Amino acid sequence: MRIIPMLATAMAVALPSLAPAATPAAVPAELPGAKHIILVHDAFVDGSGWRVVHDILFHKGYKVSVVQLPHVTLGDDIAVVRERVSMQLGPVVLVGHGYGGLVITEAGARSKVKALVYVAGMEPDVGEGVNQLNASMPAAGASSVRSTRDGHLYIDSDKFNADYAGDLTKNRTWFMSASQAPIPNALFAGNIWTAAWHDKPSYGVVATEDRMLNPDLQRFMYKRAGAKITEIKASHSVQISQPEAVAQVIEEAARNAN
Repeated sequence: MRIIPMLATAMAVALPSLAPAATPAAVPAELPGAKHIILVHDAFVDGSGWRVVHDILFHKGYKVSVVQLPHVTLGDDIAVVRERVSMQLGPVVLVGHGYGGLVITEAGARSKVKALVYVAGMEPDVGEGVNQLNASMPAAGASSVRSTRDGHLYIDSDKFNADYAGDLTKNRTWFMSASQAPIPNALFAGNIWTAAWHDKPSYGVVATEDRMLNPDLQRFMYKRAGAKITEIKASHSVQISQPEAVAQVIEEAARNAN
């Protein structure tokens, strides 16, 4: 009578060995092109405006860095971006918003940098700067930029929403306006002396409702540089109001980088 229980026990011990082996965890597909992306912010604001774009790219497997520019001199800003490029362990895509485009144009003259993305950004040629280009095609909201007595520039808080981020609600732009850091006028007066887009592919996002950087000036600079142009109906803060569309352009640049 004890044979049956003993047999059942033996079978119970043996059954686990008959179970199929656990399926190994899926390994993410290797990302083509450049895997390192560096995001550079505009004047007046900081890198927090890149938050959603950062998250989109990060969750797709890219190694994303957000630079905080010191905004002391143009040379200092360029040096900070160059330093961040040197820290990356592989090919890099540099992305610049607004004034940040000026910075990446010179900082991008490094062998690691494989592509440049301008998001409603300045894409100057050698010897050009913000003041010079803006004067050639003034923006609708240019009058909202004011100067302090000691020569620092800032955006009038009463006009910040309408001119800098007209497609964002005021409860989002109040803090952006309150936290802006006035910049030295010399930052916009400075010119760049190397234009990396001459020998690297570039991509340009035109913010069609931009009141801080004339959309026609954006089109002119991008076309002159031979950039691949994407037009998005958005304010100058296109990376905040349309982060998915902006991230898509950056990802395209990264995929095609070699």
